[in-house]
Amino acid sequence: MIARIWHGTTPVDKSADYLRLMREVAIPDYRSTPGNRGAYVLHRESGGVAHFQMLTFWDSEESVTAFAGDDVTVAKYYDFDDAYLLEKEPRAVHYELHDA
Repeated sequence: MIARIWHGTTPVDKSADYLRLMREVAIPDYRSTPGNRGAYVLHRESGGVAHFQMLTFWDSEESVTAFAGDDVTVAKYYDFDDAYLLEKEPRAVHYELHDA
């Protein structure tokens, strides 16, 4: 199994609206992709900036490719992201997930 992690930041005053859009648009998109095993948003605020970590789990690299495209490390963005994100980080990070 593969864990995919993406990080983004917004101003704190936009974080509630961004989180709502993540729940309404991004999470359903992730979860509707065959091979997705779960999608979760981690959120914290510090120094006027809201940090978001999108943590998703996938059956295989092929299932990530179906979601993200041929270069699976390239971050996927939505139409609303430009109005909220302080920057668009170019990459997501992947880890192999193992039983403890």
